[in-house]
Amino acid sequence: MLSLPFRKIKEKVMKGGGKRMLIKINVLGSSGPVRFVVNEDAVVAEVIETALKCYALEGRFPVLGTKHNDFFLYAPIVGTEALNSRETIGSFGARNFMLCKKPRQVAAEITRKRSGCWKTWFNKTLTLKITPH
Repeated sequence: MLSLPFRKIKEKVMKGGGKRMLIKINVLGSSGPVRFVVNEDAVVAEVIETALKCYALEGRFPVLGTKHNDFFLYAPIVGTEALNSRETIGSFGARNFMLCKKPRQVAAEITRKRSGCWKTWFNKTLTLKITPH
């Protein structure tokens, strides 16, 4: 018997009435893919959101979060660019996808005032790790 959250997802897919397809999403850093059924006319943002919910419900690691805007979905067959979040998932002709977290901009967070602090910390960590023989 399906658990309650999976039953809701299944009912949502069944209501659509369009063609359904089984997709497999590999999450970068995870042990295995997430598989679920979606409508072909579902947009990429919905698919990412459903994948994150299924991933969390299965208790997988690393913990990813729930914001679909923080992730890219790639179709290896289509090309190397991330899929547009407003396009339908069935328009790509693929069933295997890769989910990756968007990179954060660390350089923008370091301000000029604090640049001396992180340089000092970096130099201290280097001197601690290098030991004379």
